[in-house]
Amino acid sequence: MASFDTIIRGGTVATASDTFACDVGIRGGRIAALGDDLGTANEIVDAAGKLVLPGGIDSHVHFAQPSGPGIVMADDFASGTRAAAFGGNTMVLPFAMQQKGESLRQVVKDYHAKADGQCYVDVSFHLIVADASERVLGQELPALVADGYTSFKVFMTYEGLALSDLEMLNVMAVAHETGALVMVHAENYDAIRFLTGRLEHAGKTAPHYHAASRPIAVEREATHRAIALAEIADVPVMIVHVSNREAMEEIRRAQHKGLKVFGETCPQYLMLTATDLEGLNMEGARYVCSPPPRDRASQQACWEGLEQRVFSLFSSDHCPFRYDDPQGKLNPRARTSFRWVPNGIPGVETRLPILFSEGVRNGRIGLNDFVALSATNHARAYGLHPKKGTIAIGSDADIAIWDPEAKVTIAQSLLHHGSDYTPYEGLSVTGWPVSTIVRGKFVVRDRKLIGSKDHGAYVVRDKSPLAMSAAQGAE
Repeated sequence: MASFDTIIRGGTVATASDTFACDVGIRGGRIAALGDDLGTANEIVDAAGKLVLPGGIDSHVHFAQPSGPGIVMADDFASGTRAAAFGGNTMVLPFAMQQKGESLRQVVKDYHAKADGQCYVDVSFHLIVADASERVLGQELPALVADGYTSFKVFMTYEGLALSDLEMLNVMAVAHETGALVMVHAENYDAIRFLTGRLEHAGKTAPHYHAASRPIAVEREATHRAIALAEIADVPVMIVHVSNREAMEEIRRAQHKGLKVFGETCPQYLMLTATDLEGLNMEGARYVCSPPPRDRASQQACWEGLEQRVFSLFSSDHCPFRYDDPQGKLNPRARTSFRWVPNGIPGVETRLPILFSEGVRNGRIGLNDFVALSATNHARAYGLHPKKGTIAIGSDADIAIWDPEAKVTIAQSLLHHGSDYTPYEGLSVTGWPVSTIVRGKFVVRDRKLIGSKDHGAYVVRDKSPLAMSAAQGAE
């Protein structure tokens, strides 16, 4: 009888702390052994010349999410998790989004119904709290945290989503009491409304004015305020999708003060700029996302944030819409003003190749940093480690096998998401995931989909150690 279900042989294994040559023995969906000469297996996978890495965890994606009247998100769970798998990811964390007047418990139930049997990789949900009512804060939210929904996001902008400072403090108070982790979209809603109104009054309605309506000061101020509110409520906070130096330095100052403030950035803030929104006709709508891409100096600042570990997470903020579609970027109102262009761009499949090529291959970060930023830190932040996010005995066998020398030019024709474009069209990268294994089973093998869309499982999470240490008064 074979010792293992699978042995991955001859590859270079990397974790967030170490890089070493060894074989990986998998049994029952978990990593059962690391070493040489592991014996027999039902299947031997030759990984010579390849990297054997923890599967990526993209902890900030949007699938099958309500997006406004007449607007349809381009990815459901099947297409979104398929794209994630091709991008070397073994787990994603999308958002169960509450809208005003809705029961948060019912929102979660309905979101599960969309995901059930439709996932190629594992999933777990964050919550979005849009209606901070007494019922939600007093009953539903604490109960959901107890059930394993241990992180929730609040917005400081968007009609129907933006919370007042008082509402944010009330949500943060629940996080303090329950040990949940709060994620914040930090942009000043009133400032955006003020600037949008002035731009529209001046006839400046093309997509590239989206960036002008949300300048760096809008993000910097909201980041500072979110940190202050978290300090008042005595909770850790994760500032998501940071786009520029000023917001990054607000986070760094808070960290130097000893506050539990964490940061995340995304590929669009390393690779795109506001000039991408200036395409002819409506082409710039392809790049409309919030916060918007900035400039070259902001790109460098975001790299600095990654290199100096001000940012612990690198996520895609995959929020896909079709471009050439009346239910997407070119909806009937989009031509009347940038404000009606759906906010968001696709990126779950290209997140890791971009970070590997631009970061590891170009010498900005090391391979172990890449693993931390792509997988391990996400698992630690959101209550999944060591089950997820590392290659260790007893951990789930969530593994991505990479060809570090593969040269690929990113093109829509190569990708597997539901959108009809990629914002990174024509970008040449070196290094690409060739196979993705989720709990011991191949989902993608040699760049071909062989897994089934009912293999992915919902994972109930523990409380974040980042939040628990603060809730318990540690550190």
